[in-house]
Amino acid sequence: MQQYSSLPDQNSLIDATSKLLTTIEIEELCAQLRLESSLNLLQSRLDDCFPCACNTVPQTEAAQAEFFQTVVNEINIAVDSCNLALTECAVGIAMCQPQETVATVCYISCSPSPNSQPLFLEVLTAEKKLLLRLQEVIKLEDLQQLENQQLPSAWRLADDSGSIMGWLIIATAPLSSDRESLIESQAQLRSKLMARSARYCTKALLQLRHILSFQQRCQQLSNSNQELERTNQLKNQFLANTSHEIRTPLSSIIGFTYLLLAPGYEPTKERQQEYLNIIQSSGKHLQALINDILDLSKIEANHLEVTWETLDVQFVCDSVFALVKEKAADKDLKLRLKINPDITTLVADELRLKQMLWNLLWNALKFTREGSVGLEVVLEGVFVHFTVWDTGTGISQEDKTQLFQPYFQIDKADSVEGTGLGLALTQKLAKIHGGDVKVESEVDRGSRFTLILPLNQEAGVGGVEGAGGAEEAGEARFSSSPLPTPSSSREILLVENDLPNANLIQISLSRLGYQVTWVENAVQMWEALRQLDPAVILMDVCLANGNGLHLVQQIREHQQYRTIPVIVQTAMAMKGDRETCLAGGVNDYISKPIDLPLLASLVAKYSQPPTLVDGEWGVKSGE
Repeated sequence: MQQYSSLPDQNSLIDATSKLLTTIEIEELCAQLRLESSLNLLQSRLDDCFPCACNTVPQTEAAQAEFFQTVVNEINIAVDSCNLALTECAVGIAMCQPQETVATVCYISCSPSPNSQPLFLEVLTAEKKLLLRLQEVIKLEDLQQLENQQLPSAWRLADDSGSIMGWLIIATAPLSSDRESLIESQAQLRSKLMARSARYCTKALLQLRHILSFQQRCQQLSNSNQELERTNQLKNQFLANTSHEIRTPLSSIIGFTYLLLAPGYEPTKERQQEYLNIIQSSGKHLQALINDILDLSKIEANHLEVTWETLDVQFVCDSVFALVKEKAADKDLKLRLKINPDITTLVADELRLKQMLWNLLWNALKFTREGSVGLEVVLEGVFVHFTVWDTGTGISQEDKTQLFQPYFQIDKADSVEGTGLGLALTQKLAKIHGGDVKVESEVDRGSRFTLILPLNQEAGVGGVEGAGGAEEAGEARFSSSPLPTPSSSREILLVENDLPNANLIQISLSRLGYQVTWVENAVQMWEALRQLDPAVILMDVCLANGNGLHLVQQIREHQQYRTIPVIVQTAMAMKGDRETCLAGGVNDYISKPIDLPLLASLVAKYSQPPTLVDGEWGVKSGE
């Protein structure tokens, strides 16, 4: 025992020194253990962000904001709990966009309280200090200097490609202590904590972005599927309605034609005329249906042709009322028309204006069981308001929001009529005229649809003339004169592949005094041209052994034939078909089904119309 008590004093000194070193080592070891614990807690908290982020999708920005704020809060807590700062500390994240030269501090956490004064970061140049606070802008070159210090104060958050998503930054107040070795050790630990935190943060951020990106794609796919399902429903509804609309007049056409052709059935002349009127009316209904579909398609492709002219408002309204009066009479509804005497004319396309008013009046009659339907025309400044009103079922607020969508139909009609294109087409036509369509309605209190059109279309005329120059260019392509001099010949060369259409055109033009020669193909056409001097060539586009437009180009290559006007008559009536034909070298275009009066006027445009003199056809005297 005495031996132990009589140890040299030097050994006592050694023991004391050893105890002091052990204390520092213990403090460092405790700091390292707290560091590891804080890193584990940080990683756990970052992992907890993912379920929360998944629940907030598709709010991607909110999910990322929560993630970043969690990062700075947890790192700040870790630094404080590890006693690595020994004083005030601030941790922040500065975000930067690709190609930018600066970053903005967007997320920050301060110790001991969020209200602490902003801290300074010292960079390598002693003269320059950076302020760490929200919305502070820091240059990337300064961040790079902070990153490259012996003990870094900034760490980049980069993805696999090296693109920088942001910067993790730490600032601490200056330290003062006699225990410099411990302070340096803690500073190194703090740097180690931040470096590993930056790696955790980067990895977690990339995972979060992958999750959000995947869920966004899923959401987009879901939205696309819903839109496809809605489009498919609209398509099916459109096909069902169109089928109904087509089959109804087609039934009349086929049925009454069968009666007229039935053996042994000899209807009176009056009955025969009645049947023919029904057939003609049903055929026009079919044509109107097809025209609505084509018109909507042309509008969407900016190919609709508009003819501007000064119109008599009273005449246009009377004409439209004549078209719907039978429908009103069938439902025992009264029609009212009131026109402000100050309104006499306006500039518009007559056909399109009638089409718009007819659509609105027809809809009003369709949804009115009793009472009346009216049209009131008033002047509001430089705009004319055509208001179609009714005492019908009215329209709900929900239906109003979809009213002008193509193919949409309200279910309250007495019967399924139309394709749901009328209002959509009317609104588009109104906008082409520089106007619009407004609606006011309450359920069971009737509706008021107001077509608003400007009185003057000077700007519109200029725009349409500029866009409609293709037709004029097509006509001027083969001749320097605006229009060929009408020929005195009465011969028409008809190149037509379809026998019924050929018979129809032959009979119609022959009744007007023209001599029509019909050929079916290119070979017969060239043979006929060697024997005839036709005033006009009527050319079908789809021939059995060739293309009519190719034949036109070949005709233009022959000196003796190139001045003969060519009118193409074709079933090509989709958007752009007219322009294609005009660009192919024809002088004019008419689509099937053939409008016989229009055909007659086009033929007369390029020839001297025959006239009936003393019971015989001849050319007008003096011409």
